Amino acid sequence: MDDKYFFAVDLGATSGRTIIGRLSGGKVSLEELTRFPNNIIETGGHYYWDLLALYNEVIKGLRTAHDKGIAVTSIGIDTWGCDFVIIGADGRPLRAPLSYRDPHTFGVMESYFREAVDKNTVYAKTGIQFMNFNSLFQLYAMKREHDSAFEGASKVLFIPDALMYMLTGNAVCEYTVASTSQMLNPVTGDLDNELIESVGLSRKQFGTLTQPATIVGTLTEEVQKLTGMSAVPVIAVAGHDTASAVAAVPAKNEKFAYLSSGTWSLMGIETPHAIINERSQELNFTNEGGIDGTTRFLKNICGMWLYEQCRKEWPDAPKSHQELQQEAVRQPAFQSLINPDAPRFANPTSMVAAIQGYCRDTGQHVPEGYAEICRCIFDSLALRYRQVLGWLKEFASFDIDTLHIIGGGSMNLFLDQFTANSCGVTVLAGPQEGTALGNVMLQARAAGCVGDVWQMRSIIADSIELKRFEPQDTEEWNKAYEKFVKLTY
Repeated sequence: MDDKYFFAVDLGATSGRTIIGRLSGGKVSLEELTRFPNNIIETGGHYYWDLLALYNEVIKGLRTAHDKGIAVTSIGIDTWGCDFVIIGADGRPLRAPLSYRDPHTFGVMESYFREAVDKNTVYAKTGIQFMNFNSLFQLYAMKREHDSAFEGASKVLFIPDALMYMLTGNAVCEYTVASTSQMLNPVTGDLDNELIESVGLSRKQFGTLTQPATIVGTLTEEVQKLTGMSAVPVIAVAGHDTASAVAAVPAKNEKFAYLSSGTWSLMGIETPHAIINERSQELNFTNEGGIDGTTRFLKNICGMWLYEQCRKEWPDAPKSHQELQQEAVRQPAFQSLINPDAPRFANPTSMVAAIQGYCRDTGQHVPEGYAEICRCIFDSLALRYRQVLGWLKEFASFDIDTLHIIGGGSMNLFLDQFTANSCGVTVLAGPQEGTALGNVMLQARAAGCVGDVWQMRSIIADSIELKRFEPQDTEEWNKAYEKFVKLTY
């Protein structure tokens, strides 16, 4: 089979990239074409995404691919979840989309439960964890404010769907990104009419529900002129970036858990059906859409956010991550532990002061200096991962014998080893570029180049170097976990 080239757009909440994925000889490789910022614009007391700037960056990336002479097989787009674009009756976006960071949803979730649908019913219908910026609450806030864009809505398209619409003229509602909205019922496999109507909308205002690896359409004549390309197909990949990342987990069978490690950590399992019950609600687990109708049953954990925020306060710390981490692991283990998900760590003025305050309040050694604080963060994250993995084992219908760590955090080899020690399972670290690989392989699947998800994962496993970590110092970590459980609150 000739080499195939797939164009992937990977948009995060701070930056974006366009990437070429090459499928050749049963292996896949990536080449970054362009990188650009994704800026939140503050004006008139609200925070917006610059949709047209993002569209223009996609066009630039496509033009770059054309100028390099790359014969692009197809195009796929993944982004963050929850946010959306409102389209008017004339088919045009009515306004730049609001960002999930906009304060208009503060307090709205509680009002929604009082005035519209109660909390238990919402969770029973969706299985999605409660966050004030979920699409359901964003739309309800717009309804209450008599938002002009909301009141003129003909269609509501999630961010990746909106960009595909701008490229093809076809409107769809991709399953995985729709699942982050808190309006999709994983049992029925469609958006829930009661929840949609509770915010004053109807099902017809959303696009056709579309599964990953589906052709949406081809580039419009306008886009072809702008880029120099032909009528290249645009594929609905797993539009939610975490869904694309999980699709790229290089697992051999279903007996695994995954940890998508970055600024935030998402730990979960892949299940054939949603898990929605009192226990999952109590622990605030979420059921997000995966490929082939699977569910990503997972929990959000405050990840390397702690480390990244502290580094901003350490002018004397080594600039190299490796040097800083090496100094950290030389410090005494477990002398200071925190609950990474304690509310005080959400967005403090000083993360260093917040960590020290937590340790002081719990009667522990108060860490001083970057090395001690960094060791505290790594020990605590590894122990929190053990706690969440233990909860996952309660829900899983299979024995979890491997934890796959994917994303940028998989490069932290010290934390990888700590996680294996703490969790007592084999840890396989990689790939770092999970989201882009998942995006590319789902395009390859739509093109008929690969079969099921296990073949996709096999190709990825053959294309990258996985690092393996086995549990060590089990007794010490067991004692540390007992201390962690007592101290966390």
